[in-house]
Amino acid sequence: MAKSGGRQRPTLEMVAERAGVGRGTVSRVINGSSQVSPRTREAVHTAIEELGYSPNQAARTLVTRRTDTIALVVSEARDRLFADPFFADIIRGVSSVLHERDLQLMLTTARGEAEHKRVGEYLSGSHVDGALLVSLHRDDPLTARLAESGVPVVHGGRPYSEAQPAPFCVDIDNVNGARAATAHLLETGHRRVATITGPQDMNAGVERLRGYRESMAAAGREIDERLVVQGDFSVEGGAGAMARLLDRGGEPDAVFVASDMMAVGAVRVLRERGLAVPDDVALVGFDDTMMGRHTDPPLTTVHQPTVQMGQEMARLLVDVAIPRTADSEMVLLQTHMVVRDSG
Repeated sequence: MAKSGGRQRPTLEMVAERAGVGRGTVSRVINGSSQVSPRTREAVHTAIEELGYSPNQAARTLVTRRTDTIALVVSEARDRLFADPFFADIIRGVSSVLHERDLQLMLTTARGEAEHKRVGEYLSGSHVDGALLVSLHRDDPLTARLAESGVPVVHGGRPYSEAQPAPFCVDIDNVNGARAATAHLLETGHRRVATITGPQDMNAGVERLRGYRESMAAAGREIDERLVVQGDFSVEGGAGAMARLLDRGGEPDAVFVASDMMAVGAVRVLRERGLAVPDDVALVGFDDTMMGRHTDPPLTTVHQPTVQMGQEMARLLVDVAIPRTADSEMVLLQTHMVVRDSG
């Protein structure tokens, strides 16, 4: 039979002939069956390498019911995904583990009802082996939808609502991190310690505000509610929150800002208002991003192990949630203070 042009693509039958085995044996080797002798397995792998054979992924999926693909879903708008270094570190951590396991990463965002519906339908349609969910808000329906469809899921950060099922989760100790940040400002002699909070429809935002309040209470400080302003974890959100904080007349001499991104915006507004950091207003952020290290002055902040968070999420999904070696597992990662020049 004449070829249409070029070299014929290697087939399963060609691999079997080269290895001196049957077609079924080649399939078992490709699909990782243990019912093949080491010598036969080596012969098949040698034939695959010599011929340059690449298994048909669609056919392999039908046999194994595995896609070797993991979805990472960020419940934010696309511009936030590429602007916030938190997500870059999560992706780095997830990718490093999946690369070691020869698994593929599918990255997508979902914000708003239409996008959540589209992503939920896709993930529920046997296109991935499991999903990692990050930056969930109170109104996100993905957790419940994926739980109903049986897709293995690991959450990066606990969902806002305790009613949502989240048996597998990797979280940061946000409460103790916020406590430490606030305590640092109090211990360095500041009397009017304010906070710019994260979104209050996200667990991280709620817990960092809780840590601030607990630290103030432990120091016997009554909280002036003019000193509590909500932000959204973005630079512009931090700038707007700092402007509102100053306009309220609470006269803060220090601010715990619940993310480094917001702290960058806060520094900009303070400078525009003629206030020096830390001489007039001291600042402590939360994240320890590269951005915070290059602010003027460099940002005192709470370090959270974001790359490790991504690694633990991927490990938990691949080693525990997908093979169902346990019904649940919660990993809580610790934070620590990084003292620089802003407060």
